[in-house]
Amino acid sequence: MDEVKQLVADIKKGKLKPIYFLMGEEAYYIDKISDFIEDNVLSEEEKGFNQMVLYGRDVSIDDIVSNAKRFPMMAERQVVIVKEAQDLSRSIESLASYAANPQPTTVLVFNYKYKKLDKRKTLYKAIKKSGVIFESKKLYENQVADWIRRILAGQNYTITPKASQMLVEFLGTDLSKISNELDKLKIVLPDGVQITPEHIEENIGISKDYNNFELRKAIGERNVLKAYQIVKYFGENPKDNPMVVTVSLLFNFFSQLLHLHGMDDKNPRTVAAALKVNPYFVNEYITAARNYPMRKVSAVIATLREFDVKGKGVGSNSVPEGDLLKELLVKIMS
Repeated sequence: MDEVKQLVADIKKGKLKPIYFLMGEEAYYIDKISDFIEDNVLSEEEKGFNQMVLYGRDVSIDDIVSNAKRFPMMAERQVVIVKEAQDLSRSIESLASYAANPQPTTVLVFNYKYKKLDKRKTLYKAIKKSGVIFESKKLYENQVADWIRRILAGQNYTITPKASQMLVEFLGTDLSKISNELDKLKIVLPDGVQITPEHIEENIGISKDYNNFELRKAIGERNVLKAYQIVKYFGENPKDNPMVVTVSLLFNFFSQLLHLHGMDDKNPRTVAAALKVNPYFVNEYITAARNYPMRKVSAVIATLREFDVKGKGVGSNSVPEGDLLKELLVKIMS
């Protein structure tokens, strides 16, 4: 994120490079940087003749180079943006000769999503020398909640740990999806408010009481009644609560408990750092570790592997997901 801020700051100051190659697994920052260049490098009057958006599936590298070599009209520079540039992955290396000697009055931007250049090849080295290569790496799940907090803090909002965890569990690590949902919340919530689970439930449709976060907590506390109520709700709403996601999250949870059992230092700060969880949730893990000895945790992990296969239709004879989840719950909490 610091790299993104620096890039944007340089562009604002007019410190422009002739090539911006934006690549990587996380599309969110690729789009953000590209959009910022598209919106801010040229004035509205200059854009008509000097800004062009191309799409990888519709053009060749020769087409792009031809456009990039044009001189700007009544402006200091022109901007050429190539969206979906990953569609040119088979021929992208042929851009190397242009990258070695780019047109100084052109800002050429590539949105190369879900792929990245080979650092050993000529093109990467040429762009690195003359322009900017930005790699947008996908965040790990345990990093996303903190990303949500930081994004909202920059927009004068705060969010409770549970609310951010609900978003992560429901939307995964796709930052674009999460950003879209946060934008919806900002439309309906006053500036400076703290976003709560109730706001998430009312405006996004994620239940604050019946979700994987609450199921994990109920299982950890050995609260059989609450865990059964959540699993029953999941069975009645399988599209919104796919079993494969529930099993995966529980597998991660019990794997973390196994790690916790192996730790000598169970100081909350140490546990939070080792398990890569928000300190707010550490007591849940410590409680669960008390309720599930190491031998039981190992058995639960084996059971979850078994039900992961069943949930994917192997050996379950088309048993409804709701029934499989109830059976899983009995095996975990027995």
